[in-house]
Amino acid sequence: MDILKIDTSDLELGMYVSGLDRPWLETPFLLQGFRIDTAEDLRTLKEYCRFVFVDSQKSSREQRKLRPRRPRVAKEALFPLRKLKSYTDSSNWTEEFPRAEAAVKQLSSGVEEVFQDAASGAALDVVRVKRSVEPMIDSISRNPDACIWLARLKQQDKYTYQHSLGASIWAVALGRQLGLPRSDLRSLAIGGLLFDVGKLRVDPDLLNTERNLTPDEFREVRNHVVYGEEMIGETGLMNTDVIAMVTHHHERHNGSGYPRGLSGDAIPIFARIAAIVDCYDAITSHRSYARAISPSTAIKMLYDAKDVDFQAELVEEFIQAVGIYPAGTLIELSSGEIAVVVAEYRTRRLRPRVMVLLDANKEPVSNVRLVDLLDETEDATGKPLDIVQSLEPDAYGIDMTSIRL
Repeated sequence: MDILKIDTSDLELGMYVSGLDRPWLETPFLLQGFRIDTAEDLRTLKEYCRFVFVDSQKSSREQRKLRPRRPRVAKEALFPLRKLKSYTDSSNWTEEFPRAEAAVKQLSSGVEEVFQDAASGAALDVVRVKRSVEPMIDSISRNPDACIWLARLKQQDKYTYQHSLGASIWAVALGRQLGLPRSDLRSLAIGGLLFDVGKLRVDPDLLNTERNLTPDEFREVRNHVVYGEEMIGETGLMNTDVIAMVTHHHERHNGSGYPRGLSGDAIPIFARIAAIVDCYDAITSHRSYARAISPSTAIKMLYDAKDVDFQAELVEEFIQAVGIYPAGTLIELSSGEIAVVVAEYRTRRLRPRVMVLLDANKEPVSNVRLVDLLDETEDATGKPLDIVQSLEPDAYGIDMTSIRL
């Protein structure tokens, strides 16, 4: 690996910045390590740093052609007909966790019953869905930490409808970050639960197979968006934002998606949100044909896909909403210990509060302990204490569902 120390006045588009001359937390950059895509990136680097470290192997001059510069779109411009608000945490982790647990339990049971009935041929009970999402929206509005923790747990569970549940929680968390009003959070919650409902009409063997699908089989799987639209239509639901999420959550920013190959602003804004949360929840969950990847790796994938698959501004807001290390993420510390992120991952991206589960030898600790990485900066030997990496959900055989806070 060729790492070069470069004065910021000599930086060019396409260079990959692997290190700064100051801590990442002192800059507005979301990730440790990124490619310079725009003139705005260059200006920000020059503003905060005198020099940076560039990985020449990851740098690419071709990047200039791949991602032309475009002005950043403000949140208000994304939602011109909405009056956005700023949410603040009105409860802490200890207060919110039992309420979030009850909310997600109600949501889980409600969704399971609705989906089971629909799979048997009954119409979707949208009234039940609406009633089920309300406590979850309340909890995320107060403080999203606990619900996001529980969304991560559901990716550990064999819960039948974990993807729909997770997508709903991620969507509301992003809506909160964007400052959307309660009515829109409700639409995001319902749309997140229902955008894949059409898969109930697709042969489960096709959805779960590990082999490559034939062209006809692939078309049938894609038809889940058509089936979903039909199922929503049968309910009489008139919420255009929910319908857009069901119909267009597989459209892509560059026009490569389906069913209509829409691109950019032609994709309804709520469908653009659905596309991001659908992708994130899927790749961080175990599926029949792919293992889950760590949250930080998933975030980097989304970041690399901005203005290709997903709108850049929404990707950046999503990263702010869920953090690089979301609550419930297993991480390895520089001390060798294994811990799980508990809280404050949004405002303190790289130094959240964590709970230590395994010691440096990867053996269970006798008493789990909370470590505030913002205050505790050194390990027992006096060496810097940092997060080295995030891990797959079941690393070292840890059963997240057995953890009690």
